[in-house]
This record gives sequence, structure tokens and C-alpha cells, in this order.
Amino acid sequence: MNLFLIREQEIFNTLKQLQECNFVVIGGYAVNAYALPRFSVDCDIVVKDLEELEKIEKVLSGQGYQKENSPNAAQYLGNFVRYEKLLENQFTVSMDILFENVTDRMTGAAFSADWIFQHSEKRSFKGKTISKELWLRIVNIDALLVMKMVSCRATDIRDVFMMLPNAKDNAWLKAEVSLRYNFENRIAKIMDKVKSKQFRDGLAGVYGGIDEKIFEKHLKTVLALQEA
Repeated sequence: MNLFLIREQEIFNTLKQLQECNFVVIGGYAVNAYALPRFSVDCDIVVKDLEELEKIEKVLSGQGYQKENSPNAAQYLGNFVRYEKLLENQFTVSMDILFENVTDRMTGAAFSADWIFQHSEKRSFKGKTISKELWLRIVNIDALLVMKMVSCRATDIRDVFMMLPNAKDNAWLKAEVSLRYNFENRIAKIMDKVKSKQFRDGLAGVYGGIDEKIFEKHLKTVLALQEA
């Protein structure tokens, strides 16, 4: 069986077991609610406090996950814990639970859990390799774009490129990014990346072939944000 499928099935089954808990999905699985689905090896969720964290930890432990004492998580600083589960094929899946705030390791920019909950809503989303849907609280598209633009890793830039045409409020995006980092620096980095041939090749590798007209439409939305 496809390893991506096995991992994704495990994460979806885990999220289903967590449906009674109070959390918000961020990261790659949140992107799947707003753009063509892509595969992610882990799942990131945010809770407001330690009490809710303990509830989730209990469920994860019951599902065979183990807490990592020294998680190698390059994306986050501060308040998070990682639980991993070794599957029969000797590959792992992981759940990162962030509490009280989400702090980006590269920039030090922080997003409070209250901000993330405020800018979230319940909606359905799918995986990359499986057709089943889940109905969960997910960070909304504009807030997710802000988080991705601030971080600006290669995978974040791909996600921004794919989601941006569906953004609701470009002025709000710009203002929220500017509160945490230099907006001109972030948008310049994004523009430099998306204009390269390597970016197109990488995009196809993650999302599959992208029609030229669709690619140009997405590129225009990035230009429009730069000029806003």
C-alpha cells in the first residue's frame, strides 16, 4: 500500500478520535481545506491551555502515540509537544500540539492561540490520497496565509501561491503580516521564488501538473498583493 496513503489514513483516523476536543487545525492539513490537497507527514493543531492539551494527550496515548522528549521541530519555538506513532511499515506519523501561542522558529513571530481561534471556523477538508472528509475547526484562509507569509519557507511559499486567489481581504493580510515582520521583505522573497523555473517544477511535484493559465492567474494575485 502507498506509504503516503497509510500515513494519511492514520492522521485522519486520529483527528476523528479527537473530534470532541477543542482545537484548531493549522499547517499543511489546513491548506487542504482551501487549495488542491497536498500531502503532509505531520499534523499541527492548536489548543488554548494545558487543560485541553491534557485531554488530547490522553486520546493520543490511547491510540498508540508516544510523547517525544526532544522533538526535532524546525518550524516552532516555545509551547508545543510532539506525539509520534510508529506504523507497521516502520514509518512514523506525528502530531504537533501547540498551546497558548504559535511562535515561528525562523522569525520569532508569534500568534496567540486566542488569535488563531478567533480566525477559525468549522469546515470540511480532504486528504491528498484518500476521499474521506472530516468536519473540524480550521484556521481561516486569510489567517493561514498570514502565518505562511511570515514563515516564508519554500513549502509555505508554495502554499501561499496556491491559496492566494481565494483570499478574502488583501489589506488585512498585509496589515497582519506587517505587525509581525517586514511585509516588503516577505513579499519580495515570495516574488523571487515564484518567478523561478525551479518553483514551477517544485509546484508540479507537490500538486501535480498546473495549467499555464491557472499558473498565470495565481502569479497575478501575488503581484496584486505586492502592489496593494
